[in-house]
Amino acid sequence: MSYEVRLKRLPGNEDVPIPQKMSDLASGFDLYAAAAEPITLQPGERTLVPTGIAIAMPAELEAQIRPRSGLALKHGITCLNSPGTIDADYRGEIKVLLVNLGQSAFTIERKERIAQMVFQVVPSVRLEVVAELDDTVRGAGGFGHTGKQ
Repeated sequence: MSYEVRLKRLPGNEDVPIPQKMSDLASGFDLYAAAAEPITLQPGERTLVPTGIAIAMPAELEAQIRPRSGLALKHGITCLNSPGTIDADYRGEIKVLLVNLGQSAFTIERKERIAQMVFQVVPSVRLEVVAELDDTVRGAGGFGHTGKQ
């Protein structure tokens, strides 16, 4: 199934590459920093990084913003609230909430790849309030209920 997603490059960001897949079978589109000046993140700091783009997608899609594995491994740079969700009715600039979990300061340069955007189909769901739920083997077992493997 193929979906059309419209992309608007915001004024002043004509030099920033549009999101792109870095290989034929990649699931995510790399997003690029559109900050006017370099942003330095000290260890433990977080910031919103603009991408210079806005999108319009069909109602049955969402866009998830996820970390880039290389930045996470090499520098401890990751996305908070990951995956972040871009709803189908949002038309503002996509911004990426980055945090530095590493040991050293990290500088984000304009046009640097900072995250990836993965599109997902969102099912139509109707919640039904009931008095009781059916039983399962797991029941109400929560975090760590199956023990360490």
